[in-house]
Amino acid sequence: MDYRSRRRVQQGLWRGAGDGPEPGNDVWVFEPPPFDPNRPTLVAPVRADPSGLRGPTRKEARGPRWRRTSRGFFVPADLPEDDPQQRTVEASVLLRPGEAVTGWAALHWLGGRWFGSSADPVPLVTQREVVPPPGVLVSQEHLKRGEVVVVDGLPVTTPVRSVCFAMRHARDWRDGVVAIDMACYSDLVTVAEVAAYAARIGPWTGVPRCRKALAYADENSWSPQEGIMRLVWTIDAGYPRPLCNVPVFDRHGRHVGTPDLLDPVAGVVGEYDGSQHLLGPQRGRDVRREGEFRRLGLEWVTMVASDRADDYVSFRSRLTTAYANARHAPADDRPWTTDPPSWWVDTSTVAARARLHPAARARLLRHRRAA
Repeated sequence: MDYRSRRRVQQGLWRGAGDGPEPGNDVWVFEPPPFDPNRPTLVAPVRADPSGLRGPTRKEARGPRWRRTSRGFFVPADLPEDDPQQRTVEASVLLRPGEAVTGWAALHWLGGRWFGSSADPVPLVTQREVVPPPGVLVSQEHLKRGEVVVVDGLPVTTPVRSVCFAMRHARDWRDGVVAIDMACYSDLVTVAEVAAYAARIGPWTGVPRCRKALAYADENSWSPQEGIMRLVWTIDAGYPRPLCNVPVFDRHGRHVGTPDLLDPVAGVVGEYDGSQHLLGPQRGRDVRREGEFRRLGLEWVTMVASDRADDYVSFRSRLTTAYANARHAPADDRPWTTDPPSWWVDTSTVAARARLHPAARARLLRHRRAA
């Protein structure tokens, strides 16, 4: 197929496709088509073509309007090099039938919200030796039947295999916890599915790391920072494992709020405040919300991004103070409860969210889009 488009160079105006170059100011410039109709902003790399019909000529490919993605492949230079999906498409030209994108890149392609910011290499599973270009990671692990699906023109490993790969190849097991938490957040997998898969795969690289992470996974964590805070709370500070995003009600059944973390026995609430919480209307809402929790006798502790600089020592100190001040009141003596009223709809698990009607899902989960 001929994907040339005619452009008036002097004016930069597109004039549509035709059968060949014409005299005058109009020239034929090869324009690669979108990778897939459902992903119109993405462009697949093409090889140079001496005729200029199916790719840039070799001279054009060496010019400023094109950039090389891997050996023999080029894309227009104005495409963003840091867009995760475009990076994935560029890496995918190395694949042959039966091979696939995996790990974080597959999860992001499948709709995983929290995986798109990764600057890590795009992981591919191939059945042969491949010398990857910069920004691509190649694994030759065995692919079983049914573990590859094609979504919008791209072969990717199934969500459960992809998240297991991400967990096994994470920098450490804590990053593996965040990976499965966020895959569950986007309802791509359940913890039970990943655990069953991890139990079957044998002594592959990183399996112990994956299995350790599974013990700390939670299907109701709303951001990577919440997962990090939960692990510091439990592993480093040594306090009981808190609940994630459990709604708190007063004794009249009014929903007071849904804190990031809650120790219901001690009565300690944990919140992570990112940059969006520091200024403007959000800050005012946070202050009022904290006041409501404190009026019910709940002790409040906050983690902020700067806590990472001292390996969360400052946060652990604040958490220790919160526990020291906490009431530890018996359930019957608290002015608050985590027992929901009859009208409340549970969304705390992947299965519960899957049962929601699309309209109910859009309404009940809208708060997570801003998490």
